[in-house]
Amino acid sequence: MILEAARLYLVAGARVAAGPLVELLPELAGAGVDVLQLREKEMEAGPMLRAAQGLAHACRSVGVPFFVNDRPDVARAAGATGVHLGQDDLPAPSAREILPGGSIGWSTHSKEQIDDALGWDEPPAYIAVGPVFETPTKPGRPATGVDLLRYAAKTVPAGLPWFAIGGIDESNLPEVVDAGARRIVVVRAIADAPDPATAAAALRATLDEAPL
Repeated sequence: MILEAARLYLVAGARVAAGPLVELLPELAGAGVDVLQLREKEMEAGPMLRAAQGLAHACRSVGVPFFVNDRPDVARAAGATGVHLGQDDLPAPSAREILPGGSIGWSTHSKEQIDDALGWDEPPAYIAVGPVFETPTKPGRPATGVDLLRYAAKTVPAGLPWFAIGGIDESNLPEVVDAGARRIVVVRAIADAPDPATAAAALRATLDEAPL
């Protein structure tokens, strides 16, 4: 899987509501999840590395790019595809020094931040745009609404994949797609679902109605 062809990106902890993420990954990949990010804000480096190593191996087995949130050192040690960084994390050049040859995903929350990412000498592998809707995953961060998605849809060049993120679920996904998004990042809509593969398949079916 190359990122340009990806549609459904899951961000989750090492364990989701239905069980250990590594055990669920083959079924999730079969249901349409085609990028995975390990996000463990409170986990120490050692346990995080062990979780990341298992997920990196599982992702390679099913052809799913694997990213680690915030930690280029863990991403490198685990053999991940890359690291996802936010506006307040390490700057991309520093992360590239730690993770040479790795992919950098970048969060954007405004038109100005999108424009800034488009001007990098070495562009990110993808950008995430949002949070579109309020989400407890990002407490205190105001929702951007779908207008920022419309801006991304008309501004981001075809060669740079961008993903809508933030509070997206089956109920509001049509609004996200109508605004021009063709790729999404989800957390709770899959991670909190009692049957995550069924939840993923439903999201993917809606996405696939709007070709890239």
